[in-house]
Amino acid sequence: MKRRNPTLNRYQLPIPKIYPKTVTPLDIRNAPKPEPIEELRPPKDAPNILIVLIDDMGFGASSAFGGPCYMPNAERLAQNGLKYNRFHTTALCSPTRAALLSGRNHHSVNMAGITECATPNPGYNTVRPESMATIAQTLVMNGYNTAAFGKMHQTPVWETSIAGPFDRWPTGEGFEKFYGFIGGETNQWNPSLIADTIPIDAPNDPEYHFSVDITNKAINYIRQQKTMVPDKPFFVYLSFGATHAPHHAPKEWIEKYKGKFDHGWDKQRKITLEKQKALGVVPQDCVLSERSQEIPAWDSLNENEKTTAARLMEAYAGFAEHTDHQVGKLLSTLEEIEALDNTLIFYILGDNGASGEGGITGSVNEMAALNNSPDTTENILNHLDDIGTPMAYNHYPVGWAHAMDTPYQWTKQIASHWGGTRTGMITHWPNGIASKNEIRHQWCHVIDVVPTILEAVKIPHPQFVNGIQQEPIEGISFAYSFDDPKAPDRHNTQYFEIFTNRGIYHEGWSACTIHSIPWVLAGANKNFNDDNWELYAPGDWSQANNVASQYPDKLKELQALFLIEASKYKVFPLDDRKAERFNSDLAGRPDLLQGRKTMTLYPGMSHLNENTVLNIKNKSFSVTAKVELKDDTTNGAIIAQGGRFAGWSLYMKNGYPVFCYNWFNRQHYYIGSREQLSTGEHFIHFEFKYDGGGIGKGGTGILYADDHEIAQGRIENTVPFVFSADDFMDIGKDSGAPVTEDYGSYQGVFTGTINWVKINIGSEVNDDPVGKEHAYLVRQ
Repeated sequence: MKRRNPTLNRYQLPIPKIYPKTVTPLDIRNAPKPEPIEELRPPKDAPNILIVLIDDMGFGASSAFGGPCYMPNAERLAQNGLKYNRFHTTALCSPTRAALLSGRNHHSVNMAGITECATPNPGYNTVRPESMATIAQTLVMNGYNTAAFGKMHQTPVWETSIAGPFDRWPTGEGFEKFYGFIGGETNQWNPSLIADTIPIDAPNDPEYHFSVDITNKAINYIRQQKTMVPDKPFFVYLSFGATHAPHHAPKEWIEKYKGKFDHGWDKQRKITLEKQKALGVVPQDCVLSERSQEIPAWDSLNENEKTTAARLMEAYAGFAEHTDHQVGKLLSTLEEIEALDNTLIFYILGDNGASGEGGITGSVNEMAALNNSPDTTENILNHLDDIGTPMAYNHYPVGWAHAMDTPYQWTKQIASHWGGTRTGMITHWPNGIASKNEIRHQWCHVIDVVPTILEAVKIPHPQFVNGIQQEPIEGISFAYSFDDPKAPDRHNTQYFEIFTNRGIYHEGWSACTIHSIPWVLAGANKNFNDDNWELYAPGDWSQANNVASQYPDKLKELQALFLIEASKYKVFPLDDRKAERFNSDLAGRPDLLQGRKTMTLYPGMSHLNENTVLNIKNKSFSVTAKVELKDDTTNGAIIAQGGRFAGWSLYMKNGYPVFCYNWFNRQHYYIGSREQLSTGEHFIHFEFKYDGGGIGKGGTGILYADDHEIAQGRIENTVPFVFSADDFMDIGKDSGAPVTEDYGSYQGVFTGTINWVKINIGSEVNDDPVGKEHAYLVRQ
């Protein structure tokens, strides 16, 4: 196939097409032979691009960087490629992903935090400016095929419904194909899936696992793409939900690590550091930084605490190895189709440091921890056999997160310290990199990946995309280091900020301050002026020796530099709110519902996330449904929100209406009818009267059929902040992990007919006398 002229104007995207103006004769037989239609292609020999991103994996987790999680495919790539041991992220998932795909700092693309915590402020609103196109947009407009599989987590939450708009969904940001999820985490056994922009259910397969699924989808895509257009390169972004909580893996992978963490996290840090020194990924004189006082010593735990903590870590390690195994399948495919050598691979072992969000004890239900309801050792011990299975939503204790960040201090969310920001990264490209099995010490950041790709494929950063003038790329290509291990650093200054934990790196020095702890979700915030700044000198690899008192002038210099950089990249005003930012009313971000207090839903509506439906938490509410029952065996969910680990459902059980409130899978409150309903049309109504007096309080539930009460009961505890990050609202079924096991069928599919379901919240419930609405509905 004929190629386009290599002098194409690639600075303006889409590339302008030039059509020849000719005068032709009437008869085709007398016309000159036209020029063939030219297919757009990148410059000659441009490589395929593959980014593999692991979620929540610290620098000291993978065996490729000295950690206890065996990842042979990461090691295999490193043996034929390069390890980067000073690669940095933003310390949090959405910000890192936005920076990775744009080549700009996370505040620049308005992604200061996760999408669920957006505010109206510039830098924080999660709306990527059109003046900062993604690498997927640039590549697809230069002749690449593009596809993304797995986690995205960059779409503003108020744009995640069927109403869109879809220009900030993956397919609107340059990916021709997308298969995965757009939230922050997912149940690996029961994910809420999206194909392009369409919600779909996971297969009803007892062996199903999300990591396996997305890898197989990526493999099938690459095979087909290379079959159809072998001369056209691809850009594939394989972004695992692993190893983010919940730590779900097949039992045989977890059992590989049985007993291997009984020595505890303090000893594991020492073991890991020795391996890191042997591998050369840290200097021989690297000092193991101290464990902070907020993290308990392993020896301070009792035997039950050690048992549960060790098992939770076994699940994480099995999860990590299982994920790397999927990467190996993809690499084998690239070998089979002879595409591996000309594929530029970035295997990024962590979008941030390891996660401390499991809290001090860890948890068998992370959703409870995220709602400021930490787990107990007793509860974990009672569910020890459930860890890693569909019956748990487990996360390990913060002590293991700290160990997985060896030799550094702190964890994910702590943007001030390398434990939150430094992760392992492997680059592999045999056709473009002569060096093999070497380590690169050049300091680099996730925003440097985009300019590195552009340099490798010989495509310029566009000046205009879709008519919008583009802002400069803020990263610096590290392609200069591919075959020059001694090349001096080019990325010499970089600010950091996540949840007001702040840092500044400049020419080897780093100054930083911690303002908030990830696993502390409540309590008064301190004044920013009271934050204690630390200073670490060049040569202090692990930030182990705070020299702030020895070099006060240098600290002041770097603090001033932070102010300059932060002002430049839209970091201010600092926002240290946590739980409040999950509430759109308090955060002030756009709300799809715009203050509505009533919402009518219809059959077929499903996968509705919590930011697109009425918020029933911490208030009175009612649910009314008009249904038709076929007979006295009608079963299934009329409406369900959340899932196995927190949520609620109004459903039928053999003709009896039932309301179930699932409080973190610790307590199921059932309010069931005393009478079986007859065949035909009915109005089923549930009313919850909230006690008030704060958040997460209880209340009274009353169930009605038509115009009379059929059941009443107490719900002593409710969910204060979020039911689920990945299990949403459905009408006529309960997709994902079920709120209750009482349905008696897969996904609790309703066997009758639903006309509509109406939700009311707040004062409309309190002002409506009991029976008033039911009588009205019956008359209608």
